Amino acid sequence: MKKCNLKYILVEKQQINKFKSSYETLLNYDVFTVEHNDLVLFRLHWKNVEVSLMLNNSIRRETYEKEKMTKSMNSENSSEEKSEEHMDVRLKHCLAYVLHTSGTTGIPKIVRVPHACIVPNIQHFRVLFEITQEDVLFLASPLTFDPSVVEIFVALSSGASLLIVPTSVKVLPSKLAAVLFSHHRVTILQATPTLLRRFGSQRIKSTVLSTNTSLRVLALGGEAFPSLTVLKSWRGIGNKTQIFNVYGITEVSSWATFYRIPEKILNSTLKCELPVQLGFPLLGTVVEVKDTNGFTVQEGNGQVFLGGRNRVCFLDDEMTVPLGTMRATGDFVTIKDGEIFFLGRKDSQIKRHGKRLNIELVQQVAEGLQQVESCAVTWYNQEKLILFMVSKNDLVKDYIFKELQKHLPSHAIPDELVLIDSLPFTSHGKIDVSELNKIYLNSIDLKSECKLNGKEELWEKLHHLWKSVLSLSEDPLKVPDESLFLNSGGDSLKSIRLLNEIENLVGTSVPGLLEIILSSSILEIYNHILQTVFPDEDLTFSKNYATKRKYSDVNQEETSGKSLHQESVMPLNCDSEINAFIALSRGSQILSLNTTRFLTKLEHCPSAYSSDLISQTNIQNMKSLNPPALIGKSKDTSCVAVVSEEETSVMGAEKMEFHVRWRSDTGKCVDASPLVVIPAVDKSSATVYIGSHSHRMMAVDLYSGKVKWEQILGDRIESSACVSKCGNFIVVGCYNGLVYILKSNSGEKYWMFTTEDAVKSSATVDPTTGLFYIGSHDQHAYALDIYKKKCVWKLKCGGTVFSSPCLSLIPYHLYFATLGGLLLAINPATGKRVWKHSCGKPLFSSPRCCLQYICIGCVDGNFLCFTHFGEQIWQFSTNEPIFSSPCTSASEQEIFFGSHDCFIYCCSMKGHLQWKFETTSRVYSTPFAFHNHNRGNEMLLAAASTDGKLWILESKSGELQSVYQLPGEVFSSPVVWESMLIIGCRNNYVYCLDLLGGNQR
Repeated sequence: MKKCNLKYILVEKQQINKFKSSYETLLNYDVFTVEHNDLVLFRLHWKNVEVSLMLNNSIRRETYEKEKMTKSMNSENSSEEKSEEHMDVRLKHCLAYVLHTSGTTGIPKIVRVPHACIVPNIQHFRVLFEITQEDVLFLASPLTFDPSVVEIFVALSSGASLLIVPTSVKVLPSKLAAVLFSHHRVTILQATPTLLRRFGSQRIKSTVLSTNTSLRVLALGGEAFPSLTVLKSWRGIGNKTQIFNVYGITEVSSWATFYRIPEKILNSTLKCELPVQLGFPLLGTVVEVKDTNGFTVQEGNGQVFLGGRNRVCFLDDEMTVPLGTMRATGDFVTIKDGEIFFLGRKDSQIKRHGKRLNIELVQQVAEGLQQVESCAVTWYNQEKLILFMVSKNDLVKDYIFKELQKHLPSHAIPDELVLIDSLPFTSHGKIDVSELNKIYLNSIDLKSECKLNGKEELWEKLHHLWKSVLSLSEDPLKVPDESLFLNSGGDSLKSIRLLNEIENLVGTSVPGLLEIILSSSILEIYNHILQTVFPDEDLTFSKNYATKRKYSDVNQEETSGKSLHQESVMPLNCDSEINAFIALSRGSQILSLNTTRFLTKLEHCPSAYSSDLISQTNIQNMKSLNPPALIGKSKDTSCVAVVSEEETSVMGAEKMEFHVRWRSDTGKCVDASPLVVIPAVDKSSATVYIGSHSHRMMAVDLYSGKVKWEQILGDRIESSACVSKCGNFIVVGCYNGLVYILKSNSGEKYWMFTTEDAVKSSATVDPTTGLFYIGSHDQHAYALDIYKKKCVWKLKCGGTVFSSPCLSLIPYHLYFATLGGLLLAINPATGKRVWKHSCGKPLFSSPRCCLQYICIGCVDGNFLCFTHFGEQIWQFSTNEPIFSSPCTSASEQEIFFGSHDCFIYCCSMKGHLQWKFETTSRVYSTPFAFHNHNRGNEMLLAAASTDGKLWILESKSGELQSVYQLPGEVFSSPVVWESMLIIGCRNNYVYCLDLLGGNQR
């Protein structure tokens, strides 16, 4: 009563004597007559109450200690120690209250809260918020949510008013705002961010956080704190409300930390993307951050643990709890310069498209968009990222997606956007995820009920979805019938989104659609959907009308395995002039031709031999060769070009260092991988061959970076070059459907072979016959004799051939993979199929064969190993699609590959994981194994992630040796010769980097 500054009290007449005897030592009083016969009004005058209270408390404490001593004398020593070091729920007056957690952020629990745990919260908040009897606190939390205890007793123990509002008013934001800030002038509001968002940004700015608001303190907790950008957008000009971030868990009831947002930050006009820190521990609270091994973290990421000597609760069936127990929160944070920043709950950290993603980040970015009133994000069934949004006005979804793409990485873009009138929330004021899931299911049902009104509507909506996914919504032009998805700005992630949108539209799955999206025109996609949705109708847009791109009038035979002859107009037998050389291409693939008499003269030889690339006469010789050596600094250093500082070595004191030797501008993105050809006679004239999106094919001097020649082809080049058996020609595929055969010394076009669709596949040469094998998006595999300028055979593969073929000489098999999920073994001489295996999902990865096995990665995340006779030996599963092609070690005992889950993997040839290394982005490219003779002849592995980082790892252990950041994305694969690494980058350049090793061991 004293703490509440109580001045008047009504006492029933029959209780007057008891009242006087109980409180005569504490107060003087005046008696007033009251009209009511049974009541007497007392006006109170307090004496030196503090002394009396302390005296009474000391007496009680002394009595309690005596009782405890008496009891302990009759018990065992162990139980005495237990009572001293543990909190016991069975002690009288131990518990303040019991509640059940909702389970929205974990497993539901019974939490029994002692007085000693909750009282420090109440004491600290009274001081922190400077509560007086003039304040009005709103009881925002229900009694089942522990913050309500703080709200109630902070008010009552301070003499402040507590406003309790009926639920019928709480659920109506406009009424609630009027009650709180107009009628009752609430000064202290403790609430969840969701409850605040329900007012809507406009009402928050005009009422809750307005210039003249009654609200003195706003404390937000129970959920992730809003971004500072959003928070500042909610404040009216001149608003003086103190805003706090409070954090805690019910298991250590109720709050644990606080942080007041500084006025200078709130008033700053600068855009601030920094998160809000958790701040400082509340009275009696201990905050620790630990890593996965249980070690305390001083800097970096970890999980929050909360406790304190008396900040202890009893969970479920616990009867005793050690004092100072620390509870795991399931919340992850990062510590930077001693400040703790919230990252997200354990259950809000998801893995999507190979990248870790905090779904609360997506919500914060979406909420920061000017047109968004409020929003929520869910990870539906752990497979779909759904954005629920309350908009300020009638919004087009396409616009929101386009805005999100400006601020979020591709792996964070939601799969679907659902517009709703208001956010559902639980009785505790948090987002009701289960209700959102019901809303999403209802939206799916509504879509399935909205039947398409025929083929014409399908065509219109397909155009709309195409533009939406590719962010072309503002383009008023009609999409041309021949438009290809990948050529129009699409990629693998966007293709999956388009697939989902189409299947939602038609209300059923469409088998084989992903492959069609990736390989065919919009008209062909439309026809493919028609066959599923309207199977019994005459198709207006028949497949016959879906004009495939024809690049010549030559009538080529379609029969499987039959020879096709395209006679040369000018026959030329170029085999008479034979060059000795070694050619290196991605994945440590080595072609050593006509080099037997030169092998002893070469200082540095290929990194690995592979029976699919090395001629029969040279196999034994190649087995004795060493891989390309990393020998310190390369020769001819005077040729190093001066480059800008935008390319940076990420790690400081590394075991190895990267230095840019040269870079060459190709005009557009370089997704192709380099081909390096080293002449046996004069290796100083080694050449790098590479193409780019600029249609340009280039030959660049390996040592100096000087461009030897350029040739402009008919379209984009993603195919990597391949050298002919004689060394006089370079073969490369092109988006215009042509396979170009260029003279290696001049770039002059020698022959062009026509396929019926884009050629992204890279050719493979047969060192025994000189034939080239290559695939096309027209779903065919081709064997080309470039000397006779003819197609020897053509085989329909049952799916688009995106990846590159692989040749094995023992047994004599040619392997092709398709986006239809087929792995084919073909007889190279006849073009006849030997066997096939259906993987069920698209194969973007190129097959790789060694002496015993053939291996390949699949978009379902599995890495598969087969015998040369088609028997699957093992499979290894990663978390995300595999687009990377495999690379084997020189001994062929290990195989390396990357995955969209951001890891580089090393497996034994028995399928056992040897190690895995986590990069910072998806790994699309193929690793390259090579020797580092400066370090005890160790084997190293070069790899690239799509964010532009180059990684050098020790191949036996996966230990990081060095990392380097290129200034653009990387889809090209590295090739290493001597101490030089060559790779293409999406900033339009091809790079040659010197790898400088450390001291010899």
